[in-house]
Amino acid sequence: MIELTTPEISRRRFLAGSVLSAAAAGIAACVPGPSRSPTGSGSTGTEAPATGPASTASGEPPPSVPPIPLRQRIARLLVVGFRGFNVAPDDWISSAIAVDGIGGVILFDKDRVEPTRNIRSPRQVTRLISDLRSLAPDRELIVAIDQEGGVVTRLSPAHGFPAVASEAAIGSKGDPAVMAWAEGLAATLVDVGVNLNLAPVVDLNINPKNPAIGALARAFSADPTVVARDASLEVISHRARGVRTALKHFPGLGSATTNTDFGVADVTRTWSTKELTPYQSLLGQDLVDMVMAGNLVNGQFDPNAPASLSSATVKDLLRGELGWDGVVITDDLQAGAITAAFGADDAITLAVEAGNDLLLFANQQVYDPDVVAKTLDLIEGLVIAGRIDQARIDRSYARAAALFPNTGGAG
Repeated sequence: MIELTTPEISRRRFLAGSVLSAAAAGIAACVPGPSRSPTGSGSTGTEAPATGPASTASGEPPPSVPPIPLRQRIARLLVVGFRGFNVAPDDWISSAIAVDGIGGVILFDKDRVEPTRNIRSPRQVTRLISDLRSLAPDRELIVAIDQEGGVVTRLSPAHGFPAVASEAAIGSKGDPAVMAWAEGLAATLVDVGVNLNLAPVVDLNINPKNPAIGALARAFSADPTVVARDASLEVISHRARGVRTALKHFPGLGSATTNTDFGVADVTRTWSTKELTPYQSLLGQDLVDMVMAGNLVNGQFDPNAPASLSSATVKDLLRGELGWDGVVITDDLQAGAITAAFGADDAITLAVEAGNDLLLFANQQVYDPDVVAKTLDLIEGLVIAGRIDQARIDRSYARAAALFPNTGGAG
């Protein structure tokens, strides 16, 4: 979500740029991982399609049906951006939270139109988040932010917050320095009321000129062992203060030559299995709260769709091979590379079918106050038509409720 110029792309170009020989079978054999749930209990992580309310195709019972309507269960899976330093009862975001029951919001310091968007000062942000939470008094509203450090620091000194070094700057400093850095990050988030940091970045700094990662100093290191170690300290420090984290950008963006917010990033020829090492390491330590599926093409797994829209990547690789049965969140579904190539409706449909749980709409490159209503109408219609099984929605709802325990309250 970095401000650059959006190139024109088409679905044909998107796919043509990534139709290369697939080596998924060979790679799968190289990446066996532990079987983990969000609480660390054993699970196969493989998500079989449900056949109806009584059972799934694998013979396993579906998740219990929560005591709220289907439309509100779908709404709990949406994390949405908005403009404004405060909220009023008649604002669309207020209705989206209080009436529709969306799962959460994401805050930004600016977007393509507004030089200041949600963040003006520590006191203002604290009040904003408090007012947002008051719209969902019976549940834990997700309040997310990208507080990585360095360039991607939404709560920055420009708005009265402490300076935060980048991952690249802190990555080689050693455990005490990394822990102190991470504790400072978490403390800032807790002070204002944020409960989800869309960090750490666990991409490897394979291409230092990568406009999305390396050139912005967003990676701890090119060494997967260093990345895994530093990321583990960041997750631990956040958990100690009750802040959840999201590892990104799965399955690895470090070798890209394009920013996925604005163009097609195809890592098919440059990606290697070592980029899964941080995920495997953190899964093995039960240090994963959430994984973000990136808007990048990796033809070694799926030549026809980016990871965020790919069943082969989310279901087969992340959930199946690596054994992750917790929350998966998409990267921004309004990113130029996604909407120009697939269109909004197809992107949302594919994201759900791929096995993602939370759908992220930054409302940053484009601003659409109707995105919640449109998305709810679309997904609810797909469930009613039978394209998406209701048990599929309930599985995602259950995962989100496990990570944010009060998410299941009535909306």
